[in-house]
Amino acid sequence: MKRLAIITASLLAVLSGWNMSAQTTSKYGHGEDSLNCLKYLSFYTERFKKDEKDPMALSNWRQAYKYCPATASENIFVNGTKMMTNLYRSTKNAKERAAIADTILMLQDQRLAAYPKKKTTILNNKGQYIINYKSADVQYMYDNLSGIMNELGKDTKSNILSALMQSAVAQYREEKLSADEIIALYENVSGILDQAQPRNEKETAALAEDKEKIESIFAASKVASCENLIAIFTPRFESDPENLALVTKIVQLMNGADDCASNDLYLKAATAKYKLDPSHGSAFGLYRLNAARGNVADAGKYLQEAIDSPESDEPTDAQYWYEMATFCYKNGMRSKAYDAARKAVDLDYGYAGKAYMIMGNLWSSAPCEDVVNKYARYWAATDCYQKARSADASLADDASASISAVARYYPEAAEAFMYDLTKGQSYTVSCGGMVATTTVRVQ
Repeated sequence: MKRLAIITASLLAVLSGWNMSAQTTSKYGHGEDSLNCLKYLSFYTERFKKDEKDPMALSNWRQAYKYCPATASENIFVNGTKMMTNLYRSTKNAKERAAIADTILMLQDQRLAAYPKKKTTILNNKGQYIINYKSADVQYMYDNLSGIMNELGKDTKSNILSALMQSAVAQYREEKLSADEIIALYENVSGILDQAQPRNEKETAALAEDKEKIESIFAASKVASCENLIAIFTPRFESDPENLALVTKIVQLMNGADDCASNDLYLKAATAKYKLDPSHGSAFGLYRLNAARGNVADAGKYLQEAIDSPESDEPTDAQYWYEMATFCYKNGMRSKAYDAARKAVDLDYGYAGKAYMIMGNLWSSAPCEDVVNKYARYWAATDCYQKARSADASLADDASASISAVARYYPEAAEAFMYDLTKGQSYTVSCGGMVATTTVRVQ
């Protein structure tokens, strides 16, 4: 009784000066409702602070919710959501849980209507509650999470976008959404994630995890098949070939699709991207596309442009030079292949061993006409294979096998003597546009 008297006195003090008979309105309502609002706000708040799971706190909150206008206190919705969440967790009955979940979501809508300036927080919270309580209803998930994304744009939390993508793919599998719609959604979601600005390491990690999850969901959907991408993006590219965002997206999607490297749209989009936004990465991509199509001259041109770009760093240049050595070797450009391999060796960054193997292969097959040089090419090849073995332990078996293969072609000691050559002597070999100083070897 003493506690009730104190609370009543407090309420009377708050209400002093009000003309109840005149039904004066305030943020707590008017007339008797305002008195009940203040009373139950006080009752539930006091119990809630002590124990969020107190049944009496929930009972009094229900009365506060009944009598108070939405503007009386934002905590009616915040604390009400907490109590309803606790009630949901303590309830096992499926129907009751469904009703509580609906109440939680309704509270978010009412809070948003009363406090629109809190839109970002409220809608992101609502999205999480939808994920928590409505995951079985794919249509509901898709419709409502789409609405949240459209409202918040770049402020949408990444886990909501991930759940939206998952629900959309489920709709696609049920033939309720088209491939075009899934790809458009993926573009939209990717664009939003690219604008995200995480505030701390935890948010940065969560963003990276959700990006990876979305990529996996999209890839597993098989929506981005080469056939679908060509059908969807060909007319869009033809109508707007200088749209950098469009051609970039086409290149990204086709780069991730299976068996897509040989189609015309991919090459056209990649070429347009390089023209609109030149970079060593774009040039390297064009090299690979042209090489796959057998366009040797164009492939070599773009690879050289990638190497010559001032933007590329030394590790990347080492990769590019090794790629150039491999490309030229396969296409019969022996001298260029040798020079490129030597540059890859000079830079190294893990490519020296493989570059030495190419140099060894070039020497072992060099078109040497002079009799001594026909032997000497195998000595030079041996030098390269030995260096490859020393530079990269993973190549030891291949390099040793190659040494054994060329050693069969060393001359007999007597034959070498006829050319005034002895074992261990230094010798400079030159043929096929290549020059090297090696050591005489005999059987």
